[in-house]
Amino acid sequence: MSPEVRSAVMSKIRSKDTGPERRIAELLSALGYRWESHAKDLPGRPDLVFMAQRVAVFVDGDFWHGWRFSQWRDKLSEAWEAKIEANRRRDIRNRRRLRRMGWRVVRLWEHQIERDCDKCIAKILSAIEGA
Repeated sequence: MSPEVRSAVMSKIRSKDTGPERRIAELLSALGYRWESHAKDLPGRPDLVFMAQRVAVFVDGDFWHGWRFSQWRDKLSEAWEAKIEANRRRDIRNRRRLRRMGWRVVRLWEHQIERDCDKCIAKILSAIEGA
């Protein structure tokens, strides 16, 4: 793939309101929950924010956030490896900052949502109700 074609393909990938995010949002909405999306004033701009309960939810794509990165990082170009490694470091830094600020942080992976969405919802509700 040429750099131009790759750039065009990558520009089509959403960074927010992804399919997994929308799925979680639909289920929470059906249960009567309301939240803020991508709060700009919080580290990492969590995908779903329950302000009153101080719960931040991240819905992370397996590729972009490096699920089991050590198992496939050697298959990437140096640039992509550096990009995903930087994403992983940033994710850790943001979660730590949120926790220090008194937030509960829930991290859901794309494959978890695809495999067992109900379990993911239960994880969020547990954090909300435990607040």
